[in-house]
Amino acid sequence: MMKRLINYFIEGLLYIAPLTITGYIIYSVFMFMDNLSQEFLIKFFDIKIPGLGVLTLLIFLIFIGFVGRTFIAQPLKLVFKNVIGRIPLVKFVYSAFNDLFSAFVGKEKKFNQPVLVKVNLSSDLEKIGFITEENLSLLDEENKVAVYFPHSYNFSGELFIVPRANIRPINISSSDVMKFVISAGLTGWEKA
Repeated sequence: MMKRLINYFIEGLLYIAPLTITGYIIYSVFMFMDNLSQEFLIKFFDIKIPGLGVLTLLIFLIFIGFVGRTFIAQPLKLVFKNVIGRIPLVKFVYSAFNDLFSAFVGKEKKFNQPVLVKVNLSSDLEKIGFITEENLSLLDEENKVAVYFPHSYNFSGELFIVPRANIRPINISSSDVMKFVISAGLTGWEKA
């Protein structure tokens, strides 16, 4: 029984220690910065501004975040990409998923042109898709575009090359169209 209590005590310490240590460090840095800035202001300007340590602490944490991202995170990201790039199968899978996710949420969003595509010229049957590439000169196709058709209730889809004449732009945000398609039309549209 005593051994179990000691184990619980140690586990409790392990759970709370990171938060407590972080809080203590932030409090200590705040007090240090507040005292330092107050002494500086009193010595040179003969004024006291209460709470200046909060502003100083915020600026300090932003600076630390900038340094961490610029000089620590970016080099580690490059090392990770270089290691992944040397393993053939892993490189293929990683780059495919990386491209797919960046197409949805990255800086180079590709799913930003929702369209309706007539899939059968003898009927009015249309599918909702997204233009992903308009320049298909690589495929020697001038009047066609690449359209991605996401599947409903799934994180997959199909890519079709279709004539421009068969597509019609949709004047709705691409994220709303994607939700509509993935939910099989159950999400509906926002009523204005």
